[in-house]
Amino acid sequence: MGNIVWLASYPKSGNTWLRAFLANLIANRPAPVPLAELPSYGRLEAEPELYSRIAGRPSTELDFAELCALRPQVHAAIAAAATKTVFVKTHSMAGAIDGVPLLTPQVSAGSIYVVRNPLDVAISMSHHFGIDQDAAIDYLNNENSATENSEMFVTEFLGSWSQHVKSWADMESERILILRYEDLLEKPAKWFGKVARMVGTEDRARIERAIRHSDFRALAEMEKRDGFVEVPIKGKRFFRAGRSNQWREKLSREQVARIIKAHREQMQRFGYVPGGH
Repeated sequence: MGNIVWLASYPKSGNTWLRAFLANLIANRPAPVPLAELPSYGRLEAEPELYSRIAGRPSTELDFAELCALRPQVHAAIAAAATKTVFVKTHSMAGAIDGVPLLTPQVSAGSIYVVRNPLDVAISMSHHFGIDQDAAIDYLNNENSATENSEMFVTEFLGSWSQHVKSWADMESERILILRYEDLLEKPAKWFGKVARMVGTEDRARIERAIRHSDFRALAEMEKRDGFVEVPIKGKRFFRAGRSNQWREKLSREQVARIIKAHREQMQRFGYVPGGH
């Protein structure tokens, strides 16, 4: 068994919130861990420097197949550089490309996967990437969706929202914890408590402090004051709303129907199909 615990999600589903909670849980400081310090408490699977170093040339010059082929070496390097368990953020689907796994089993110790209602994901993605809501829905529904290869992050293969969710949720392992974004909002002590126990901490005061320090309002205030390097578009806010059921105010009936038609099975699985649909 390896030492990487994957922090996984489809984009805009709560991954950075989870990272912030874990950073504050580990640090256990009187004040929240600044956003700029999050990389000190884990790694990014899509970090370009890792791929550039192994390939011997800039990651932006590598095509999709080359990046996928490099992943096992990159994951092995992350695992080897860590003296203990290391949390690694990923948006990759839990699958394989040309026979090469997107997440390397030999170095994996476990996974925490956050799933969010795709009706809300579409709205969040629209704001985050500067695209209209119909384009965001097309992205959610596209079985070939992947993030772009840029100087900030290398390409991660997503597939459609349903493919992504199913690939992780179908894993039969006691070493994967599946969380709903909405449950984290509604009952943070219960569900973040499960995260804490998975990583070996049951101290209630410590858990409650980490929850307060990673509260959406605290993260949004830090971003407003200090900025956040992971924002893809200058001038946009990473921590924008942090609530559920925004779709009821933002999406048309036709847009809601498009999403449900494409993802009904997995939406039913997680209780996301609204009444009357």
